[in-house]
Amino acid sequence: MSEPAIDIDRPRRPTEQPPSATPPEPGAPTRGPWLVAAATSVTLLLLAGRYGYHRDELYFLLCGRHLDWGYVDQGPLVPALARLLDEIAPGNLVVLRTPSALLAGGAVLLVAAIARELGGGRGGQSFAAVLAAISGIVLASGHLLSTTTVDLVVWLGVAWCAVRLLRTGDTRWALPLGLVLGVGMLNKLLPALLAVGLLAGVLIAGPRRLLRDPRVLAAAAIALVLAAPNLIWQAAHGFPQLGVAASISDGDSSYSGRLDAFTLQFLIISPYAVPIWIAGLVAVLRRPAWRSYRAMGWAWVVVLGVVLVAGGKGYYDAPLLLVLAAAGAVVTAAWASRGSAWLRRGLLAVGAVPFLLPSIVLLLPVLPADRLPAFVVDVNYDAGETIGWPAFADSLATVHRGLPESERARAVVLTANYGEAGAVARYGPARGLPRAYSGHNSMLDFGRPPADADVVIAVGWERPDVLNGWFEQCVLAGRVDQRVEVANDENGGPIHVCRGLRRPWAEIWDTEVRRAG
Repeated sequence: MSEPAIDIDRPRRPTEQPPSATPPEPGAPTRGPWLVAAATSVTLLLLAGRYGYHRDELYFLLCGRHLDWGYVDQGPLVPALARLLDEIAPGNLVVLRTPSALLAGGAVLLVAAIARELGGGRGGQSFAAVLAAISGIVLASGHLLSTTTVDLVVWLGVAWCAVRLLRTGDTRWALPLGLVLGVGMLNKLLPALLAVGLLAGVLIAGPRRLLRDPRVLAAAAIALVLAAPNLIWQAAHGFPQLGVAASISDGDSSYSGRLDAFTLQFLIISPYAVPIWIAGLVAVLRRPAWRSYRAMGWAWVVVLGVVLVAGGKGYYDAPLLLVLAAAGAVVTAAWASRGSAWLRRGLLAVGAVPFLLPSIVLLLPVLPADRLPAFVVDVNYDAGETIGWPAFADSLATVHRGLPESERARAVVLTANYGEAGAVARYGPARGLPRAYSGHNSMLDFGRPPADADVVIAVGWERPDVLNGWFEQCVLAGRVDQRVEVANDENGGPIHVCRGLRRPWAEIWDTEVRRAG
């Protein structure tokens, strides 16, 4: 039989792509990512009870006692979850952290699923899962109840829907994308940054027809409707999250600074993954068969640019780095299957070993808390903030017991940050401590001290001149002793006893305390 004729002169319709630009079909499903995800979640669960509450977890529990549609620095999702888990198992740290461990496993599966959408076979999918499982952003956020853990899965879920939509051209995938995006904005407003990145990516690389597709517009409406309660709360309170973002940009954060944010791009997944995600970025932007996915590569470029210009935290774009790592895993797995396959695969396995142990030691609570090396806290600030909270409360209780009996009845605690207030709420009642108040973030809205509270135990205030502006007398009564050598924000901090308000609390709380907090 003769070969069918090919009409080389027939013009190609605008909707057609050249054969070389046709995206590959998804790879065959495999159990590998599921095993990696299960190992990740189980490991995190086994370590969930180590050390203690993180300052943010203590804050979430306090926010959960004051449920609202929004807070100064977050949405309502995690505080509501914290309250639910604490109602189920009061004071149980493992239960509180179980959702994060499961979400970390979900993040591993989503990265592998993105690799599969890009045509990755069993090896590519499993390699992508391993890259996610050993990544800093997954391990660190998966150990704690954190808005970051939820945000990570939201971004990856949106990215998976976007990749699937771009591969198939089926805009029905925009609807679950909008659903996930809207739920994510009840956690943080950061998914809006992802939406901006995807919008810019489509404008730059196409297909621009998506911007007027009815389903895509419906997805945007779904996201806005779901996010509306938090957005309305923010609007009613003057968008305080913008103020928090501005303070981060000005350097009021442990993870801030444009140079630090740029440097973190090469650390937040793993130094091992850097050449892999760079290869993924190049492939997404230049590989003809992946032309449909170029919007994803440009989305990361735009998001990173916004983070650097605005002075945001360097881990904001980490989920998109995992998307690029998934693409790079497909490229790397294909490279490892050519030529001397066993040698290349061996090099990949051996190369990961020097990075795996440091990640575990630095990001997970595997070392004894009372002998935690200083370099761990230097690298992983959050590790130090999970140590010593019961002893912190003991230090305050010692000062409180030293007050005359007539003063103890009307004394309150004034903390410099929300973590300290959360620690008093968690451990204070068993030690006879009075209620703690603070002007830090949403703590300011949770109530001010009673009008007759003229004896204050002030902890963490490094500037006595601030306290002297509010009280007639302030004396240093002790220092926080967490009974371990850990350089966190509390250990060794001053404890003042202040007496005699110069003005009523109502006059100083919403102005001076807000600024000081």
